[in-house]
Amino acid sequence: MASRVGGGGESRRYLIVRPEGGGITDLFNSFSFSSSSDSLAKFIVTGEDNDRDNRSIADDDDHRWVIVVSVIVRKIISVLGKPMEWCGYFVEFILNLLSHNGQLLGLIHNFLRGKVVIPHRDSDTFISAIGHLDGRVDLCDDNILTRIDYVIRDSEVSVSQIGDRDLMDFCMMASKLAYENAKVIKNIVVHHWKMHFVEFFNGWNDFQKERSTQVFILCDKPRDANLILISFRGTEPFDADDWSTDFDYSWYEIPKLGKVHMGFLEALGLGNRSKVSTFHNHLRVGGLNLKSKLPESEVGSDNGLSTTTCDSNGTEPVISSDLKDEVHLRDTEEPTGKEKVPVMGEMTAFYGVRSKLKSLLEENKNAKFVVTGHSLGGALAILFPAVLLLHEEKEMMQRLLGVYTFGQPRVGDRKLGRFMEAHLNDPKPKYFRLVYCNDLVPRLPYDNKTFLYKHFGECLYYNSRYIEKEVWEEPNKNYFGLIYLIPEYINAMWELIRSLTMGYTCGKDYKEGWFRVLLRMLGLAIPGISAHCPTDYVNSVRLGKEQVHVSCS
Repeated sequence: MASRVGGGGESRRYLIVRPEGGGITDLFNSFSFSSSSDSLAKFIVTGEDNDRDNRSIADDDDHRWVIVVSVIVRKIISVLGKPMEWCGYFVEFILNLLSHNGQLLGLIHNFLRGKVVIPHRDSDTFISAIGHLDGRVDLCDDNILTRIDYVIRDSEVSVSQIGDRDLMDFCMMASKLAYENAKVIKNIVVHHWKMHFVEFFNGWNDFQKERSTQVFILCDKPRDANLILISFRGTEPFDADDWSTDFDYSWYEIPKLGKVHMGFLEALGLGNRSKVSTFHNHLRVGGLNLKSKLPESEVGSDNGLSTTTCDSNGTEPVISSDLKDEVHLRDTEEPTGKEKVPVMGEMTAFYGVRSKLKSLLEENKNAKFVVTGHSLGGALAILFPAVLLLHEEKEMMQRLLGVYTFGQPRVGDRKLGRFMEAHLNDPKPKYFRLVYCNDLVPRLPYDNKTFLYKHFGECLYYNSRYIEKEVWEEPNKNYFGLIYLIPEYINAMWELIRSLTMGYTCGKDYKEGWFRVLLRMLGLAIPGISAHCPTDYVNSVRLGKEQVHVSCS
């Protein structure tokens, strides 16, 4: 099942775990000694240059169960995909129906009066499930821009010396805000944070064949900006594709960078595992020349290039009026009519954000940029500058102020880590990865000798008492360690009790509503899911023992 991809006979190394490669019988046989290799190999596709072929991988007892668990989980997620989507629509509608009508008693009162307020999805008042779990929208410190300006103007000051970690709080709140629709984001950025909303991107994932990657950009002010922030949306609780990506162990090796999670590259719009050569097209040193035209037969999913319409001379994309609305939404609807050429800046998250960032940096000569994200968004946030480095965007990278991720899964191997540390730690650290307690997602994908996924950079680990510790790797790095099992459940019970008292012990801003308490109860069954909620990351930043002087009540 080896494959030769790329031009000129050039080979590429990759490993793809395919849940659709076999059936339930094959999974059952994977645990037997007689036919385990043949059965498990059906779920694996490897590149020609791999050190081991798929049969030898399946023979290794140390990681056979990891592949099986990944396949089982992703098969279950695939079956539950539509029910999860419908459940999400229903839950978010009920949550917004209650909030729009003053909760349950208010809803009953409005119903009796015939004045029930019906929420409308995609309006500036329709809040996501994540937003209902944690309703805080205001920043911890209103003077954050003053502090950030000081850091930007003084080149001798490190991001880590910003004081009170105002930037960290800003990034966490922006990461949480990324779960909302474009109109809600603009409303909060403009009216609560008093900043300039730039654009919302709805990026195309060619493997999933849908617009599944969301990211927004803001500036501290419309003119002469000092700060540009890019925030990627993370794993949505009712999005089966997002969860499947988190449990996907497939990787693609980029010669200069190392092995990188294939699903995250696809989310950025940098390839499609259905034709592995598409990764090579986008992940070459120096980057893809988007100005060059390709024959129409080469345009589309076969080469990994999405398309949009162009005018008669084929130089500028024709952008319909719905792309120029008040929230500057970058859509990815399939165009009709005119000649199609690759214009990646209009179609995928990476190229769209890179194009806009480049223009903002040119317009604002003193500005620096920060990239952030929670969960899956954190993975995309760190891979974005990684690909900029690969594409040799040196001038842009010189303007990078920092990368902050929260509950981020592993994105690649140790080689990728060494590459990124060499560029983001010199001369000062610019990459900070925050992990809260028993959060499951930072322990994914599995870290072992086959999949080789490794975290890198400085990790700020917070326990359930919000005590911060700088570590290289969070405790219980693969989550499933038996010695941690009982402590995880004890800690989940403590977190549930703590949630009922936070409003009294820490102030009204930390009071948890009934929906968040309900998720804490779910944590009694699966502690790692509840711990992944943005609430504990906001609390960690604001209540961390290293910043006891910060008051947000």
